Amino acid sequence: MTDNVLHLASASPRRREILQSLGLHFTFAGVDVDEQRLDGEAGDSMALRLAVAKAKAAELDISCGTVILAADTVVTLGDAVFGKPGSQRDALHMLAELSEQSHSVVTAVAVLHHGELSTAVSESIVRFRAINPDEAAQYWQSGEPRDKAGAYAIQGKGGIFVESLFGSYSGVVGLPVFETARLLRETGIHVLAPTGTETQ
Repeated sequence: MTDNVLHLASASPRRREILQSLGLHFTFAGVDVDEQRLDGEAGDSMALRLAVAKAKAAELDISCGTVILAADTVVTLGDAVFGKPGSQRDALHMLAELSEQSHSVVTAVAVLHHGELSTAVSESIVRFRAINPDEAAQYWQSGEPRDKAGAYAIQGKGGIFVESLFGSYSGVVGLPVFETARLLRETGIHVLAPTGTETQ
């Protein structure tokens, strides 16, 4: 194991749950960054830019030597990029657009340690079944879509819309385990003990 302290630059309970499921100990706090899309910005570029911005914003309040982990998730359909819905109308529009379509979910991960920045991007393809307007309205009323990219949560009620998934389930939830573990391993934080290390 390592003495490095891990900090998650996010208030997302979903990202916390993923790290906890890996047996990692960490601190966490949300950061305030402008999540607006830049003109003509591609979804993967947007997710990566925001993940890096979150990590750097957290660095201002975190002690030197701490490993900072940040992530950002966006949903794309063609040239359209769907972030978190700003209103019911926004959410219902997103769900109508995603209905019976295959869309991309991109989650970018940034790790900042001693001024060194490492990043990774996970992209998954999700296909939705048909969603009728009444279902979409009821789903909005459940409260689940309000802070989710693309206005749905695959790990919750939104999973009933998912016909197929190609890629990383954890990436769609909000923190891709494979990429995250790889980046953390480079800082000395291991999910599993390195070969030759005795474990209890």
